[in-house]
Amino acid sequence: MKKTVLVTGGAGYIGSHMVKLLLEKGHRVVVFDNLSRGFADAVLCPDLVVGDLLNPAAINDVFSRFQVDVVMHFAALAYVGESMQHPREYYYNNVAGSMNLLNAMLDHGIDKFVFSSTCATYGVPEKMPITEAEAQRPINPYGQSKLMVERILADYAQAYGMNSIALRYFNAAGCDPDGRLGERHDPETHLIPLVLEEAQRVIQGGNPAATGLEVFGTDFDTADGSCVRDYIHVTDLCAAHLAAMDRLLDTPETGAEAYNLGNGNGFSVLDVIDVCRRVTGVGINYRASARRPGDPAVLIGSADKALDILGWEPRYTDLEEIVASAWLWMNGVSAQQEKAEELLA
Repeated sequence: MKKTVLVTGGAGYIGSHMVKLLLEKGHRVVVFDNLSRGFADAVLCPDLVVGDLLNPAAINDVFSRFQVDVVMHFAALAYVGESMQHPREYYYNNVAGSMNLLNAMLDHGIDKFVFSSTCATYGVPEKMPITEAEAQRPINPYGQSKLMVERILADYAQAYGMNSIALRYFNAAGCDPDGRLGERHDPETHLIPLVLEEAQRVIQGGNPAATGLEVFGTDFDTADGSCVRDYIHVTDLCAAHLAAMDRLLDTPETGAEAYNLGNGNGFSVLDVIDVCRRVTGVGINYRASARRPGDPAVLIGSADKALDILGWEPRYTDLEEIVASAWLWMNGVSAQQEKAEELLA
């Protein structure tokens, strides 16, 4: 049965890909986004409401205008380093904004909520791969803010019958395989686009030796000395959120559930650079820098529970496929920009 789904943060990287998948499945989608870090041209549905979750009247107005069945919540500040510098903004936006959203749902009788959480709630885990049984001890305000929302969801389930599923994961990666949507951040902090941007710089005539690409730590206890991380293709993440929504629709009283997502493999920073070299055909250089404080050697999530209960498993487990999808989109955007510049010259 087709539903009306409200996607907060639907103009952002993961949210825009989620909108595309929901539309392909025949659902009606309403996007609520303040466009502070998203892009209106990334929203593929006609119903884009520009508003802020910190304004309760704005979100209540959305629920008054549209008969929403399910809410998917992607609207959050999500830079770990920035959260250390500006915790006030992170707690205000991520926690207070989420509470405004949940309270509006209660007021309008909506009880199905899919929460895009993070494995940063685990902090520095003791065991790998990380299962849902691992203790949640965040080490930064970003992870703490997400954990606070998860705790609120548990309380709202018990007190008000709110049914929710929180999905925890590390690094979203790649772009829409059709090339229509991509990854745009300012500043960019994700490894794969940073490496591909370096490849573009060299292709455009930049000196390979003048690289600004940094590898933070080459002396970890890993096979090549660099950090190992979990990278999940963005469309696989969206498929997991869709599976979570289906579970909420099919199971009347889920309460507050949580699932880890992972691709089953970890890739080191140097693995990523090597794959980017193969995909782009560019000899990408990097500078070795000191470790960042608090960086564990390995972070990989176990998706066994998601496979068992949600029936979810990633399609894109090959890092080369993930990188190639990002390179496809990045070059498409570059080509469009060059054409526009020629026309305006």
